[in-house]
Amino acid sequence: MSGLNSRFNLRRNLNKVKRSRQIISVFVKFGLDYLFDRSKINLLVRIHRRPKDYQELSAPERLRRAFEELGPTFIKFGQILSTRPDFLPADFIRELEKLQDEVPPFDSRQAQKIIEQELKKPPALLFKEFQEKPVASASLSQVHKAILPSGETVAVKIQRPDIRKTVELDLEILEDLAGIVENRLHNGWISRPKSIVEEFKKAIRKELDFTNEAHNFEKFRLNLREFDYIKVPKIYWELTTDKVLTMEFMDGIKITEITQEKYQDVFDPKKVAHLGAKAILKQILEDGFFQADPHPANLFVQPPATIIMLDVGMTGHLEEKSIITIAKVLRAVADKDLDQILRGLEDLGIIIQEVDRNRLREDLGELIERYLGRPLKNIKVSNLTQDIFDIMVRHNLTVPANLVLMIRALSMVESIGRELDPDFDLLSTFKPFVKSILWKRYFPLTWVKKGENILANSLELIEHLPQDMADLLRKLKEGQLKFNFEHHGLENLTREINRASNRISFSLIIAALIIGSSLILQQKIGPIIFGISALGIFGYLLASIIGLGLIVSILRSGRWK
Repeated sequence: MSGLNSRFNLRRNLNKVKRSRQIISVFVKFGLDYLFDRSKINLLVRIHRRPKDYQELSAPERLRRAFEELGPTFIKFGQILSTRPDFLPADFIRELEKLQDEVPPFDSRQAQKIIEQELKKPPALLFKEFQEKPVASASLSQVHKAILPSGETVAVKIQRPDIRKTVELDLEILEDLAGIVENRLHNGWISRPKSIVEEFKKAIRKELDFTNEAHNFEKFRLNLREFDYIKVPKIYWELTTDKVLTMEFMDGIKITEITQEKYQDVFDPKKVAHLGAKAILKQILEDGFFQADPHPANLFVQPPATIIMLDVGMTGHLEEKSIITIAKVLRAVADKDLDQILRGLEDLGIIIQEVDRNRLREDLGELIERYLGRPLKNIKVSNLTQDIFDIMVRHNLTVPANLVLMIRALSMVESIGRELDPDFDLLSTFKPFVKSILWKRYFPLTWVKKGENILANSLELIEHLPQDMADLLRKLKEGQLKFNFEHHGLENLTREINRASNRISFSLIIAALIIGSSLILQQKIGPIIFGISALGIFGYLLASIIGLGLIVSILRSGRWK
């Protein structure tokens, strides 16, 4: 067994070295080798002269092209990076948003083999009809259309063969590269690369578990059941595993294509923009569970204005407390209440360390004055959020991942909305939701409900109090009651008490020596030299030495002042 493990580890290490060479070669090819230590990467690859056309590209373009060439893991990594404007400058974010998650499909025979392995039956027995040509293909999976024996049309999402091994190997290398980049750039244009990779690991592992996405679909179906203009596919759990996801097939037109002239009398783009914004705000500010990647490829439309959610692998979560705080901050912005805004930022976990509050207040005040007087339809959420992130970077503030996902989702919805309707105004849609949240917060029935909870907890405490008191008295009577005391931060006090005790002890010894020596001199006890007791003189001398040492100790400690 140990021999097999050794061969496995050796093969894995060789694969890691081979893949590392490939990754670094691509970065070198696109002129990104300045991210790494030349002396180290020379051990893996030889730096060749770069093609001239790559030298004409900007740094953000070169990074995007490198990610595209490196395949699925890096494409997904780039997409995650594009959601983090607090980590990368705006020009890199804009470029990484262009990353396309479209790759050639893998062989349909492999797809059918995976279905058989996962569902324990061949597709011929599971489906009445199975289309070999996929209807969509992405970096982690591809989708086939099929018909169940019952006649229902379904979409079967199948994970790419061995993609997990590829992703895990790339994640190991990404962790190593993140450490190198962090040491290399320090406070350069990439902020905290190790944190980015850690966040990416969690996100892509969730996305590789199709049962996680299936549960997301079910939750959205439940939360949006009152919205007849939003459709969420039904999940067929008996045909779903962590590598195969079978859901209701829903056809439609990509949301950004409905403005084409041929669909002029088919769709209502303005209504789609308004309803889509209302749906995402409902998810964020009421449910606290939202689609974090409302990309145009993930949203289809059926005539005239019905929106279909197709991919919910990436989601965001907000607690009720955070939602209420966000509503308070938005109201404080309208009231120009900078103190309330700062308190809200602390409650949201954005201010977690000491900052120059005066400078931060000035920057926030200037930002509010810049935007507050404008008509809402003239304010782009993407520009506003970028200005906010600039302030955060300037003051070294931290943005929790859930808030970044929320802002990212809102920016994408606004971008799609303005494409559908040039007069689209996302901020106006916010107002009724903010009012509703704050009204519910302070609505009498809310306080009645809180009062009921407090009363129930109090009654439970009173109910158990007699028994708890009886147990306490019994333990006290039987001598079983024990108290454990712990002190925190008292080490200095303990040390000072010990030092003072030692000095008092030495002082008493010195006093005893002086008194004893005086009595010896008076009585002339012991050897007499020149008519004086030698023992008494020795006592005085010893007291002087100890006393001098004590004085020096006190002076050195500075406690004499």
